[in-house]
Amino acid sequence: MTIYRRLLFLFIWGLFSIMPLFPQWGNLPRVSPESQGISSSDIKRYFDAMLSCPTGEPHGIMILRHGKVVGELFPKPFDGAYSQMLYSVSKTFVGVAVGLAIEENRLKLTDRVAVFFPELLPDSISDYLADMTVRDLLTMTAGVQPDPLMRTTGADWIRRYLAKPIAKPGEVFHYDSMCSYLLSAIVQRVTGQKLLEYLWPRIFEPMHIVEVDWEESPEGINTGGWGLRMHVESMAKFGQLLLNKGNWEGKQLISPDWVEEMTSSLQETGMADTYGFHTWRCDYPNAYRADGALGQYIIVAPDEDMVVAITQANTSNGVAERQIVWKLLREVKREPLPESDAYATLLHTQRSCSLPLAQAKKRVRCLSFIQNKQISLGANGLDWKSLRFEPGLKDTLRIIITTASDEEFTLLAGLGGWLSTRTDACPPYAIKAIGRFQGIHPPFYVAGCYGGDNNSLNLKVRYTNWGSGADIFLRIEKNQLFLSFKENGKRNAYDVVAKME
Repeated sequence: MTIYRRLLFLFIWGLFSIMPLFPQWGNLPRVSPESQGISSSDIKRYFDAMLSCPTGEPHGIMILRHGKVVGELFPKPFDGAYSQMLYSVSKTFVGVAVGLAIEENRLKLTDRVAVFFPELLPDSISDYLADMTVRDLLTMTAGVQPDPLMRTTGADWIRRYLAKPIAKPGEVFHYDSMCSYLLSAIVQRVTGQKLLEYLWPRIFEPMHIVEVDWEESPEGINTGGWGLRMHVESMAKFGQLLLNKGNWEGKQLISPDWVEEMTSSLQETGMADTYGFHTWRCDYPNAYRADGALGQYIIVAPDEDMVVAITQANTSNGVAERQIVWKLLREVKREPLPESDAYATLLHTQRSCSLPLAQAKKRVRCLSFIQNKQISLGANGLDWKSLRFEPGLKDTLRIIITTASDEEFTLLAGLGGWLSTRTDACPPYAIKAIGRFQGIHPPFYVAGCYGGDNNSLNLKVRYTNWGSGADIFLRIEKNQLFLSFKENGKRNAYDVVAKME
């Protein structure tokens, strides 16, 4: 072997030896569904049902059986290489962090919440505030009525929470992200580390999950109940960790007793699903899930040895989508199935799938009416202040956008096809908390496509490493401009005041 071949060999060997240290997408093994006892046709029917479900728009789906990927779907313009903003799915990671702190003897379920924040307590402490425990926060039975506006009207969230009227803790379930925030603050107080810093060497690093961030509050605390951002594959890995009772590749990262307890049915909720320690028990036998707004899920089905991770834009309570998952789970077999041509069909679907495009004609004549004109916008869900349409390359539209925070970026949209743009401008965000995006690292990627005719323009926009988006309908009537927005797949559009200069 010549010296050059040796150097090439050493370079390639070194590259592969350090690959687990780099951002992980495609790290889990991919196999045919049949090899794991599932029909490729059943996986494809599941994907088709999710794509056609009227209440949801899937952005990323990954299905594991026996720890292997048997199906994954990322409809264009989304891609498995992009992280996604997680809402209340974040809460289950908080539950794990609390369990780790308990295992390290830094914390107990019976610890009183007030003890951790002596300088933030009100002048008069009620008996109920004195009685509130870590367990009460975990089961959402703290006795405080949820108040989402508390995050938007002041920066001292802990003090404001502890000053709220409190009913007897441990009795009534009130789903409240501030319970998770208080737990994040407690973990930070007893460990000296923010939640993300604490979980990093204990959970994320051993699982080769290296591309993750978590929003922080004005108080410098990871938000806990929302704001975690990671890949769909990382979500699936986390579900597999829970399915394995805290074991990953032979190393026990979480106590199996804690996983068993946190995923048990511990608290009635007044709904069909019960609650554990920041984990939902499903109405499917022995299944549990992490659950977030817009239909984000990490569903764990121990009896079937399966995990399903989902991000989407959902407009309902997610029951319809979960029923589609249950139907798939009922079809799995214990033994491998014969390989079939259906697997090739499934792979083609996974490669070619796209969200519906804007209907396109060769020419969108209405553009001549609006090109190079500044359009000021009234209130809208994208938090855009103005936009200006400019001609681009062939079949490309350039839109210069100014956000409500006076950031400006250029969006590219393809005529009947998606184009992607990189920007540091913050994406639309349903959570309006003070200091939002602190701890979240750009860049962001936004994809667009457009179509239309003589009098109208349809612009579709999706923030592909965040999850939000909108369809924008522009029409011209008697030389007047009208705009309608439809956000995150919602059925009904709403009109936006538009003034053209």
